[in-house]
Amino acid sequence: MSIARRTFLRQFATAGGGALITPSLAGLSAWSRSARGGGLPVGPAGRHPDPRDLLIAPYGRLGPSADCPELEIPENFRCIRLSLGGVESSVRPGLTVPNAFDGMAAFPLPNGNVRLIRNHEMVDDAESARPIGHPAYDAKGSGGTTSLEVRISGSGMDLGVELVDEFVSLAGTRVNCAGGPTPWGSWLSCEEIPSGPEDGYDEPHGYIFEVPVDATGPVDPVPLRDMGRFIHEAVAVDPATGIVYETEDTWYDPGGRPGAGLYRFIPNRPGVLAAGGRLQMMAVTGAPTYLLARGQSTGQVHQVHWVDIDDPDPPDAGPNHLAVFWQGMAKGAARFARLEGAFHGDDGIYVVSTNGGDARAGQVFHYRPLTDDTGELRVVFESPSRDVLEAPDNICLSPRGGLIMCEDGSDDQFVRGLDREGRIVNLVRAPVVEGEDDPREFAGSCFSPDGRVLFFNVQGDREIGEPVSSTTYALWGPWEQGPI
Repeated sequence: MSIARRTFLRQFATAGGGALITPSLAGLSAWSRSARGGGLPVGPAGRHPDPRDLLIAPYGRLGPSADCPELEIPENFRCIRLSLGGVESSVRPGLTVPNAFDGMAAFPLPNGNVRLIRNHEMVDDAESARPIGHPAYDAKGSGGTTSLEVRISGSGMDLGVELVDEFVSLAGTRVNCAGGPTPWGSWLSCEEIPSGPEDGYDEPHGYIFEVPVDATGPVDPVPLRDMGRFIHEAVAVDPATGIVYETEDTWYDPGGRPGAGLYRFIPNRPGVLAAGGRLQMMAVTGAPTYLLARGQSTGQVHQVHWVDIDDPDPPDAGPNHLAVFWQGMAKGAARFARLEGAFHGDDGIYVVSTNGGDARAGQVFHYRPLTDDTGELRVVFESPSRDVLEAPDNICLSPRGGLIMCEDGSDDQFVRGLDREGRIVNLVRAPVVEGEDDPREFAGSCFSPDGRVLFFNVQGDREIGEPVSSTTYALWGPWEQGPI
């Protein structure tokens, strides 16, 4: 058992099973009390608010960053590049950093530095793929994770953020899209595609893998099969129970695909996911196979319950990527559209739907458990226009109570915040680059443990040898001047 896990379990026991309060969630509670006395963002009433009422600029206008002119950031903020993909590491000679940076989380290290664990959504086919390290789960898998060590020093605008080290920490997986941190000191990396031997790979894919914070090289890659084999996106862990919530990134299309599910994994031993457990899918009580992707209103609340998935690792999951989803649907589970980011907060789980809502521009939900088997699902926000919010993907909560959302849209990309009043704050903009198809997707937003620095990624290209580098950035400034 690692030091990180022992520390978590000791804290868990001391808390008497109650929720562990991290700096982020403590700040969230303080902000919510000062804002409205409630726990959730409360947007303007009605389904079609005026977009002009939803956009605010508490940090000033966006303009080109002095250090990173490819990005626009608020005035009085600073942004630097920490790490580039597809090229040799600046701090570890001999390491070619894999491209396709995606989901990421930040953890404190015993020496006072910050550990970032970062996904690589490499999509190479079986013939061209090669692993980024060894041991590799599949010799034909080019995805995985890298772990970074970052030093933060100084204060205010004299803050210094420096990359100290980076190395491969998971290898041989495929299309590692998002995931999420655990309270016991690890990162859960999710494969987004259930490909397998029928596609030329040596091993089946579509699983979740765990990477400890204290890993110093590639870990033994063990698929957590009881957590399901499907089109995984992100996870969020309830620290009070150890239950892991999982999102599924599939479409809702009236003429074809039926939608995506929201799942939860109840572990046999909290904090020890390899010991197995039970997978379930959310259903709206009294409304079997209810469609949450359309016809919703901000503030609308649904009573929900959970149905069991009898076979989380079905043998036909490779050719039938919805094999797990259909099991839930047969028991009345609810349908979303492309569930992506997930994050724990406000005594529950925030999740976003990338193309949900009547404008197909995105939705934000919050699930709060009420009993062991039931809870309520609230529509926190629905974008009325792509000018307000388009295609939210990875998310995190800020220490001041804002929800950070990385866009994966079709035009200029933004990192945007949703404040406690249901308003959108533009934090970073990446203008469209002529000649690039879609490599500027934002991903991996996470705050340093002290809340001073926002880390995020621009994805770049996703196949070996393609030219557009991924980038990990660090952004900081006078956060206290606004609600994010």
